[in-house]
Amino acid sequence: MNRRVVLATGLLLCVSFSLFADLSIRSDRWQSVFAEGQERTRLTGNARVSSDRIVVEADEIELSGDSFRFVRASGNLLVIDLERDLRLTGNRLFVDRDLDIIRVEGNAEMEDRENEMIVRGGFIEYFGEQELTIIQVGVRILRADLLARAEFARYLRETSTLELSGLPQVSRNGDEFRAGRIIINLDSDEITLRGEVRAIVRDGED
Repeated sequence: MNRRVVLATGLLLCVSFSLFADLSIRSDRWQSVFAEGQERTRLTGNARVSSDRIVVEADEIELSGDSFRFVRASGNLLVIDLERDLRLTGNRLFVDRDLDIIRVEGNAEMEDRENEMIVRGGFIEYFGEQELTIIQVGVRILRADLLARAEFARYLRETSTLELSGLPQVSRNGDEFRAGRIIINLDSDEITLRGEVRAIVRDGED
């Protein structure tokens, strides 16, 4: 059987080292399987994987695919997209480094520091090439003057556009909006309501 397992613990892997595809890897324990077609490396205990584009920290991280294309992680998860200044947390992570996809499941949260916005949901998937974020299940979006709720949302970062559906509602500066679909331009604060619309607009008096 063409199978080889390498297991290392202790001080050796408490020191960061570079391994393939510009990744720096650190953990308390490291296990690699080199069986053909099943190649993978599992890191446990204070695991950290980083490149010039992304940092992943978790209790357990698994790397697989050519040049460690795929990254899976769980437990005390933190993901930092260094290029776009995004921070994500949640229960489970999947990353496809070639396609630039980040998927977080379970108590998922994404902080977009550039746009000063926090996104929460049961599931968040970020497509880097399209600058598109899909958020599903119990969606909450928070900004200084805006709170949005829905069951499904699309966030187009390049155009600062937020699309909400699935019983969407938006509160902004005391005004409240509900509709079949709500589209928000975060740069201009323009709100477009489609479908059955309900709105409560305050008169601005103290």
